[in-house]
Amino acid sequence: MENLHIVCPHCDAVNRVPSVRLEQEANCGKCQRPLFTGHPVDLSTGRFLKHIERNDIPVLVDFWAPWCGPCRTMAPFYEQATQHLEPYFRVVKVNTEAEQQLGARFAIRSIPTLAVFKGGRELARQAGAMDSKSIIAWVQQHLR
Repeated sequence: MENLHIVCPHCDAVNRVPSVRLEQEANCGKCQRPLFTGHPVDLSTGRFLKHIERNDIPVLVDFWAPWCGPCRTMAPFYEQATQHLEPYFRVVKVNTEAEQQLGARFAIRSIPTLAVFKGGRELARQAGAMDSKSIIAWVQQHLR
């Protein structure tokens, strides 16, 4: 039985979860809140690196901005995709307007931009709005 490290979306504590229990409702050992909520996790610059480096599951990131029309259009689809991708993926959002250094660090040139990270490394990137089925298919395509 393999243990996976899962970063809590609430307190950022790193939890060890047996892979066979991933589909069961798991709670954080520190704050006792659910490790998966069915909603994307809003991350600041300070929290971002911990989530992409310490999660053993892939992390899907939506780099977006509140003034971006396509970002607002994609938001409900991204929310729907989260419900299908968890608990095998951590799904997060980064507001590039508030977190400009993070957007610059990852050379985000257009928004929305989706990126998949695993083990701290970026595996794939796609700019432009997508519906939930397209998001799910795109993510799965890059993790085969």
